[in-house]
Amino acid sequence: MATVLTNISKQYDSEKTVLSDVNAEIQTGEFFVIVGPSGCGKSTLLRMIAGLTSITDGEISINDKVVNDMAPKDRNLTMVFQSYALFPFLSVWDNVAFGLKARKNTSQADIETRVNDALKMVSLEDLKDRKPRELSGGQRQRVALARAVASDAKICLMDEPLSNLDAQLRIKMRQEIYALQRKLGLTLIYVTHDQVEAMTMADHIMVLHDSKVQQIGTPAEIYKSPANEFVASFFGVPPINILPAISTEEGIVNANDDFTLKINQQVSVENFQVGIRPNELLIEEADELTANASVKTIEFLGDEKIVYAKMAHNDVEIAAIVDSNSQFKPYDNIKVSAKNNVLIFNSDGVNITKNSEDMVNA
Repeated sequence: MATVLTNISKQYDSEKTVLSDVNAEIQTGEFFVIVGPSGCGKSTLLRMIAGLTSITDGEISINDKVVNDMAPKDRNLTMVFQSYALFPFLSVWDNVAFGLKARKNTSQADIETRVNDALKMVSLEDLKDRKPRELSGGQRQRVALARAVASDAKICLMDEPLSNLDAQLRIKMRQEIYALQRKLGLTLIYVTHDQVEAMTMADHIMVLHDSKVQQIGTPAEIYKSPANEFVASFFGVPPINILPAISTEEGIVNANDDFTLKINQQVSVENFQVGIRPNELLIEEADELTANASVKTIEFLGDEKIVYAKMAHNDVEIAAIVDSNSQFKPYDNIKVSAKNNVLIFNSDGVNITKNSEDMVNA
């Protein structure tokens, strides 16, 4: 029951292109996450799959059936919204049962079984008689999940369902949604702007930006082999360090005129940049003669610290992850160098790294 998107485009007028040539194949039982910054078209794409928004060009097929002109109720899918969309005057039980009752072709016994089973899955059996106003944000989101589960649809769409929750509750709900998806074997298409949600839950991730698909891959592929500079910068906290660089015939890359890296790759382009993850940077105390950067600020995160520094040349700012016991202070002179796994981007931001695993410090 694969969901296939073929050359999907959406325009609201001749000057406003929301999505352009989106292609993807979402397999049955897959946790597929669509991620990107605000305004990139994530929710629009999800609404087009649901049938709530029309398609300008392209084709959507579900289980080998084209559904472009099919009504949302006939697509055999459910949707969980960011705002829960619960009826305030109905109990938890009746909210979950509402869609089943509206079908008019489901017996009362079947409705009761489905609703009770769904509430049990999300641990809300004891709250079934409460109204939404009597529930916490996390409990309301569980009701929305139970409603989706009770429908028995095999495809579930979720539009940033956790964005209204606090940090601790988001972590708990991520785990619950992931476990529920695996238990039921649902095909789950999940929209978020949170790269942590995408990396921790997805089987495959689609990265959207500037109305186009930047990359589709597993979390490991997206992180280790990003297609371009945008994808590399979007994933990782703090973001990857992007530094201008020049190369020599020996494969030596001079990053920002501050330190060198030896790579097993000839870089044929003149203008390019290197990307270095904060955990791949090394910093050490230095005097004014040997320093190539100075510390700006430091963030303490318990097991580690993030040191933000400014390089001596061109005032480029970098971030490095260090041990929590390190004693760096603002305005300290430091020497920055790098380990390995450097990424190389051409002037268009495309990743041209052949094998970053082979890179070592010069």
